Amino acid sequence: MMTPEDREELISHLPALRAYAISLTRSRARAEDAVQEAVLKALSNPEKFEHGTNMRAWLFTILRNGYYSSRRRHTREVGFAEGIWSARLAVKPDHDGHLQMRDFIRAFERLPDEQREILILVGAGGLSYEKAAEVTGVPMGTVKSRINRARARLASDLGLYDGPMEITDPINLAVLSQV
Repeated sequence: MMTPEDREELISHLPALRAYAISLTRSRARAEDAVQEAVLKALSNPEKFEHGTNMRAWLFTILRNGYYSSRRRHTREVGFAEGIWSARLAVKPDHDGHLQMRDFIRAFERLPDEQREILILVGAGGLSYEKAAEVTGVPMGTVKSRINRARARLASDLGLYDGPMEITDPINLAVLSQV
């Protein structure tokens, strides 16, 4: 059985677990599901955790194993008529892409000129950081800094990152209420 201290430690690892899940799944929704499954497995099998060992590593292992098991399971699933019929079952509305592109263009236009220029050179133009530094006449460190700040601002403006997961999130409360 997990002690209150173990639960507190588990809770303290949720933001890192969520970040790791996002890096694996590349989808916030799938990452949330993966974290919830990993936490449920950990809470359901507390006897498998050896006290005195690294709980974060144990949680990461549960998450990673669960993720790759689901991927293997998914690859073994047989597509119906090579996906022809399943592709017709649900169609994403055409306007979603247009709305997302409009939001991106607005966020991109709000970037400072020097950040927008660097993103165009490196992102759209395919130039290396070194070539972009030559073209703009700034040091390579400045190029990297501008790219990093521009990407962070775009991600923030587009709502692609909303910070660490809080314990008050409904998903987290549902997981912890089952303890």
